[in-house]
This record gives sequence, structure tokens and C-alpha cells, in this order.
Amino acid sequence: MATAMTADTTPVIGFIGLGVMGGPMCRNMALKHAGDVLAFDMSADAFKVLDGTKARRASTVAELAAQADVVFLSLPGGPQVEQVCLGNTGLSSAARRPAIIVDLSTTTVASARSVAERLAALDVAFADAPVARTREAAQRGELSIMVGADEALFARIEPLLRYIGSDVTRCGEVGCGQVVKLINNALVFENTVALAEMMVLGERAGVDPATLLDAVSKGSGDSFVLRNHGRKSMLPREFPEKAFPPEYALKDLGYVLELADQTGLDARVVELAKRYYAATASGGWSGRYFPSVIALIDSGQGPAAVDAGAAVKAASAASASSPANPAGQASGTVSTATAPLEERSHANG
Repeated sequence: MATAMTADTTPVIGFIGLGVMGGPMCRNMALKHAGDVLAFDMSADAFKVLDGTKARRASTVAELAAQADVVFLSLPGGPQVEQVCLGNTGLSSAARRPAIIVDLSTTTVASARSVAERLAALDVAFADAPVARTREAAQRGELSIMVGADEALFARIEPLLRYIGSDVTRCGEVGCGQVVKLINNALVFENTVALAEMMVLGERAGVDPATLLDAVSKGSGDSFVLRNHGRKSMLPREFPEKAFPPEYALKDLGYVLELADQTGLDARVVELAKRYYAATASGGWSGRYFPSVIALIDSGQGPAAVDAGAAVKAASAASASSPANPAGQASGTVSTATAPLEERSHANG
């Protein structure tokens, strides 16, 4: 059964997934929460981020479930969330279950709603609360959090989310947080392609790229993508590994197209962006930071002529088989955290 938790008690917080975003989020919770905080990750090295805090390490998901009242997840995607919540050794598998599970990952809308429905049958409340903004924002506790939950559940978890976010928005019922997050990410990916094309155009027409960005940033063409991805990655042409690669962009765009299909929308701009990132992934920039799409455009290559499904499957397989994530559960190195873009120090808005 789920643990009883009343509004006037200090809950024990559990946190699963200490990746690039999950680590600093858990650290902020451990520093700010009056009660106990337990953490779990498949990677022992991931716990270093919690040094100097009161957070305690749980050796298994079951151990964490036996003690935590509210559990936060920061995982690679929907399959991992489902496994951790509902798997044979997951949070709901034992007699004692958390009262509330809050998923900070980016998943499909259908996945969030399915997990919520199955947990409700076990008397466990579930909210999707994907996060946006940068790794630095996560470290400062200034993320933007988009929440899908009923009003009563939102009222219970909002004070805890304020440990990690300066902007916490209830977007609607369960699944609506993912709707807003996927739209946010699609806009970032689309804007990045558009900016890349115009930066190449400007340079070929005789305008220094730095001058172009300076001038446009003072007008109505300014954007978060210009100020961050444009200045910090596309301008110096720096596309590091172990950042948010085009394969992950494809995963999120695939989620968006799935939602568009379910709602009867022909999302052609999303489809075009997906083709660009498919070409980026297959054209020499696989595993590199996704604004590398500018290098693809500058090389004269265009968007992929075929569907990007294979690249999406490759990205999913890569996250599921990560050495730090052999069971497809909490990963210390691959977290969406999903977020998408959140794995980069200057990521999404």
C-alpha cells in the first residue's frame, strides 16, 4: 500500500537519477528540505554531486521506496520511467509504496498518462513535471517546471518543486506538463535550424557572424536560441560530445509528431526539423551537440530525404544500454532530463 502522508508532516524525499540535471536538482532538495532526502543512481560516481549535503544513498530502488514519501525521477525517457515506477523491482512493487511520484523527465504524453493511471490503481499519485532551462539554472535552483497534475496534487508538490525551480506552472491535468515541454523543445530545435541557415546566409553575403548576432539580438529576431546556442556553440563551431546530440533531438521530435498524429495535426515544420537532425546525425555529427546542424547546412547538405525513425531508435537504444544504465533505469550519465537540452550547460528555455 502507499504510505500515508498528511499536509502537516515533513515528507521524506526520494530522488532517482543523478545525471547532469538530476544531480544538481537533488542537491538543491537536500540543502533546502527540512526532512530526510534519499538518492539512488546506477552509477556510484553520480553521488559525488551530493557531497556536503545530508542526502543519503539508497542501495536499491526498493530501499528508497520503503522510506520515501515523495519520489522525484530524472530519467532518460518513458521506458525508464515506466520500469522504475511499475517494474518488478520498481517503486510500486513492494508492500510499502511512496504516496507521490513526480517525474521530472521528458516522455511522451501517452506514457505519462498511462503510468499515472496504473499507479492510481495502486493508490500512488503521479505528476509529470518536466524541466527546462540550463544546467547552471539547475545548480541555482532556477529551473522552469511544467506540471501536469490535478489542483490538489499540485498544491502538495509545488513547495517541493520550488526547491529546484523559480517558475513552476501548472499546465493542466496529468500529461499536460509533457505537452508544454515537448512544444518548448520543438520550438528550440526548429529555431536552431532557422538560425543556422540564416547565419550561413549572412556570412556568405559578407556579414561577420558575430556582428550578425549582435545586430539581430537588438531587434525582433532575438531569441533564447540566438543568445545561447547561437553565441556559445554555433558561432565558435563548438559541438562537444556528451552534450545533447541530434539523436536526442530526434527522440523528442518523434514524441511531438506522435502527439500531433494523435490530435490530428499535420506538423510539417516539426517534420522538416526532424529531417535536418536526421541528416546531422548521419552526416558526421552523431553524438555531438545538436547545434552542429549549422555545419550540415554550411557543408551544402540538406535535410534527410527519408524518415528519421532509424536515428530515433538508435538514440533510444543508446540511452537504454548506457554502461551506467544497464537495466534501463536511473542513469548518472544520461538524464533527460531529460531533459532534452538540459544536459547542455546552455540548453533550452
